[in-house]
Amino acid sequence: MRIIISGGGTGGHIYPAIAIANELKTIDPTIELLFVGAEGKMEMEKVPRAGYPIVGLPVVGIKRQLTLENLAFPLKLSRSLRQARKIVRDFQPNVAVGVGGYASGPVLLAASRSGVPILIQEQNSYAGLTNKILSRWAKKICVAYPGMDAFFPAEKIQMTGNPVRTDIIAAAGKRAEGLAHFGFQADHKTLLIIGGSQGARSINETIEKDLNLLVQSGYQVIWQTGPQFIERARMAIANSASERIKAFDFIYEMDKAYAAADTVISRAGALSVSELCLVEKPAILVPFPAASEDHQTKNAMSLVSRQAALLVTDREAGSKLVSSALQLLENTQEQQLLSKNIRELARPKAAREIAEEVLKLVNK
Repeated sequence: MRIIISGGGTGGHIYPAIAIANELKTIDPTIELLFVGAEGKMEMEKVPRAGYPIVGLPVVGIKRQLTLENLAFPLKLSRSLRQARKIVRDFQPNVAVGVGGYASGPVLLAASRSGVPILIQEQNSYAGLTNKILSRWAKKICVAYPGMDAFFPAEKIQMTGNPVRTDIIAAAGKRAEGLAHFGFQADHKTLLIIGGSQGARSINETIEKDLNLLVQSGYQVIWQTGPQFIERARMAIANSASERIKAFDFIYEMDKAYAAADTVISRAGALSVSELCLVEKPAILVPFPAASEDHQTKNAMSLVSRQAALLVTDREAGSKLVSSALQLLENTQEQQLLSKNIRELARPKAAREIAEEVLKLVNK
């Protein structure tokens, strides 16, 4: 049995794809998997690190503003479609799975035209452009939020939730291990700050500005900055002379980071929201305002409306974020309420359910 999984561009696409792949391998270790991503994007490093082969296409996205880069789009799309047809012809998949991101477009289109059944997985509460286009050929569409029939044919939709890695699902019992990993102490509360795989400028600049408040609080801080901000963060920490604040451009051991944390500051990408539900952490969400159709705010409000998280807008971050985090860290009762409510939204079997839907298409 051979299955292609395509998509990427951000951790929010890549890690669900890897979780689906891992679950397929758990069900049937003889399955052959091939990932297809976009050249130069993070999937070309993250997927091989997870143990799977990947092929890159030259495809790029369309910039919203008029730029010279858009002139190259038709040429790169044409090359990607030709390469995708060759990949499908050579690999001969039984099913093709798309997880969003523009790399999945040429591959799933080529697969569908070759008679290969396709399944798409939409992580967000607002469907991405690639998935909306592909939905007309998809046999099954796995979603994480209600109301997705606004974008997709209702008869194709399967509510599964978003798949996350099994190590994160098992993070609950790893607090001591997590604290030891980061060199922290059990008698101090810990704040985890994550801005997505590429970091978040507004969050990073706010933490840099208010670093002394965090130092004076005595709390421990794990700060994931993304690659663009890491040197500034390290310089700020060095100037503060604090050993309780540690910065990382990327955190591979997210299970340990979640396990060590008492409270989390996070963007509201679909994967981050799903992970927070599973690890049951009280969180302050700062949605990225430039996300398409403001879908991160919609993701965040699915929790905030149920008293399962707090919201600080990107515009408010500079004045409210650190003070809100400190107040939450000091308020055990509110932490317990948020944890209780966010737990009820978790979908721990999402990867298994999606893998089973993939295998149903093989059997058909």
